[in-house]
Amino acid sequence: MSQTSLQYRTFLFLMILVTVAFGWLLWPFFGAVFWGAILAIIFFPMQRWLLTVFRGRANLAALTTLLTCVLIVIIPVSLIAGAIIREAAGVYDQIRSGNIDFGLYFERIVAAMPETAQNLLARFGLVDISSFQTKLAEVATRGSQFFATQALSIGQNTFQFVISLGVMLYLLFFLLRDGSRLSGRIRQALPLAEEHKRHLFRKFIEVVRATVKGNIVVAITQGVLGGIIFSILGIHGALLWSVVMAFLSLLPAVGAGLIWGPVAIYFIVTGAVLQGIILTLYGILVIGLVDNVLRPILVGKDTRMPDYVVLISTLGGMALFGINGFVIGPLVAALFIAVWDLFSSIDGPPAPN
Repeated sequence: MSQTSLQYRTFLFLMILVTVAFGWLLWPFFGAVFWGAILAIIFFPMQRWLLTVFRGRANLAALTTLLTCVLIVIIPVSLIAGAIIREAAGVYDQIRSGNIDFGLYFERIVAAMPETAQNLLARFGLVDISSFQTKLAEVATRGSQFFATQALSIGQNTFQFVISLGVMLYLLFFLLRDGSRLSGRIRQALPLAEEHKRHLFRKFIEVVRATVKGNIVVAITQGVLGGIIFSILGIHGALLWSVVMAFLSLLPAVGAGLIWGPVAIYFIVTGAVLQGIILTLYGILVIGLVDNVLRPILVGKDTRMPDYVVLISTLGGMALFGINGFVIGPLVAALFIAVWDLFSSIDGPPAPN
């Protein structure tokens, strides 16, 4: 082994070691760094436009973009999160006091079923109301413990949350201001052909913007529409169910139907046929069509992946990274497809000298 080769391998090992150590150092603030980078990508077109308006004053443009991001993203999300916590606490109190009795709902559904369906459920032991209520009591007990633990955790981690938010905003400012230079340095460091680097960077930015902008707008729209119909029909916890539908709307194919579907079935089998029909038609014709109308407009056909890939990658991402996974999962899947597309387009490895 030549001296030059040894030095190169030593330097490569040192570079990998330092990079891993730096990533480990940033890991406690992974969420802050991740969302700072995501928001920088989303709002960078605005930063570029403001840079022209302010005649090259990068600090002023970045500060204006940052304040805009705080006003239209961070403050509304904080207010909605507070409302959701209050709504969830109210629903839990109603369940504990008996105003919401899932055992009674289940009993009504079973009683409204045909005798054949009841016999089928009985064969699998699914009509034992007392056993069902016992299981619900166990779930309620675990739920109370969960809420107590989460409340304590939120109280203990308030300072950490504030620090993370401050880190994200601080990082976002510099990513907006210096984003072009940083992306240029990263592109320069990648040992790939220039056209391959352009393709991968373009795909990365397209998927990030499509996932965040398109999927979140679609999810919020479906959640709001679902909350409106739930409120009109007098369903308890309409705001909470609205948020749950918005969250599930991030999953293609199934989405918000996992919430309004069972409720519509409950209405129909318990005699509230009109409410069930209204909710079913509204869910199919209004909530369901939002995905088909808005998503192509906001995301675009070129950046869309097959629904099964989005579903699996989103579930896998959220299983590994929590709420951050709804962006990380599709992003990794899109880059996986892009890299293999590039690989298939390359004729072969370069010929040896």
